[in-house]
Amino acid sequence: MLTPCFWQRRIQAGDLSSHIYNAWLAQLIEQGKAGALTLVPQSHNVLFDLVLSGLLQMLGPGPAQRIAVAAAVLVFFWGAFALVRAVSRRDAPWAWTPALAVLSYGWVFHMGLFNFYISLGLAFWALALAQGWRGRAAPWKWPAVGMLLAVSYVAHPMPVVWAVATLAYGRVARAMAPRYRILMAGGSLAGSAVLGVLLRLFFHCQWESGQARWITGADQIWVFGDRYLPLAAAALALWAFAFQRVLERRGLRRTLLDVRWHLAILTGACVALIPSIVVLPSSGQQESLLIARMSLAGAVLFCALAAAVPARKWVVAGMGAVAAIFFCFVYQDESALNRVEDRMERVVARLPPGQRVVSALMDTNLREFALLHVVDRVCVGRCFSYANYEPSVGQFRIRAERENGIVTADFRDSWAMQAGGYVVKPRDVPLYRIDLCGAGSDLCAAPVAAGVRLQRTWLHVTPELWR
Repeated sequence: MLTPCFWQRRIQAGDLSSHIYNAWLAQLIEQGKAGALTLVPQSHNVLFDLVLSGLLQMLGPGPAQRIAVAAAVLVFFWGAFALVRAVSRRDAPWAWTPALAVLSYGWVFHMGLFNFYISLGLAFWALALAQGWRGRAAPWKWPAVGMLLAVSYVAHPMPVVWAVATLAYGRVARAMAPRYRILMAGGSLAGSAVLGVLLRLFFHCQWESGQARWITGADQIWVFGDRYLPLAAAALALWAFAFQRVLERRGLRRTLLDVRWHLAILTGACVALIPSIVVLPSSGQQESLLIARMSLAGAVLFCALAAAVPARKWVVAGMGAVAAIFFCFVYQDESALNRVEDRMERVVARLPPGQRVVSALMDTNLREFALLHVVDRVCVGRCFSYANYEPSVGQFRIRAERENGIVTADFRDSWAMQAGGYVVKPRDVPLYRIDLCGAGSDLCAAPVAAGVRLQRTWLHVTPELWR
């Protein structure tokens, strides 16, 4: 399970570069070397950052990232495994480990959403300890469930809300006659729809194109380019055959009245009914990943339902083949991204120490912003990633309360620097921009003058090109 954490020079996981960069900034703040930046107490969205900061002080950035990410993978994978075992009521669902392994290294992992990732893994452990959502756990287990959810909240609150709602729904549904459970499920679906409407009324929101396709969780397999889509379709087909076997064994009526099935459906329905993009009035930041990431929970729940009956051998073999091809693709794409980062490191090494640097490199064929935060990790110990978003959004422990020489204090400016359209102000210079050198794939760093409009540079990172 930990092989992908060690098979490359660096772990390529999107926001991980920002996490390690801000862990380094936290050190500078504690040493009084970070100007107007401050560290503030925070109760959530901080667990991974605290672990990373502690490891960084002891071991340095390279080992810190590998150990922290490896620990997160183990928490998530074995939490998912424990939940599948508890919900399916089978001794050891080893046949579903290829699917769980793929989900462990899926879209959420490669986006680098590690606070959410760890929180969801801990929520899985809590639900498994409470015996799914049956509400029949021994009394001594409930304090342990509460402790797990409390630690999960320190990482991210959303999985805690989902886990508590799951436990509450299970207790209420099992206390009523089976024929009324359909009504409860329908009412919950209606409630999710109403919540989506209320968010639209009180916030600037929108649904992303194709958001309804996320309800199955198969979208977690679509990590980088479009070549992952056939793998996602194959996995979805195999899951459908597995569910068909559940229907054959348990019957349609019994399945429809099953509380576990209701919760899987409701989790997927929330992904479709609640808007994916919510603009926060305070900062203007687009919260565009909150609902998309919950499809990971739905995918694990479906694996748990399918594991309730023995899987056909060809389905198990098929999932093994999907997992093998998936990890081959991931290895190739991560190798290409590491070569891009190698070139960026060489460029930054030629700059004077402590310079402000921005990069607007975007890949035309990647689902996630794999290049958006590369400059953050490259700058650790060398330069300042001037467009880094964390200090300006007010949701992390590092805050930029006013203008400073390290990072922009306005999230709108941060996004414009990365996405294109920002006009460089006199206070921003000296500022270096990393870009392509001419029409080739080499990278260069050039100073940017005040008044220049920064533009996004589109490129196509492929294993064949970036060698």
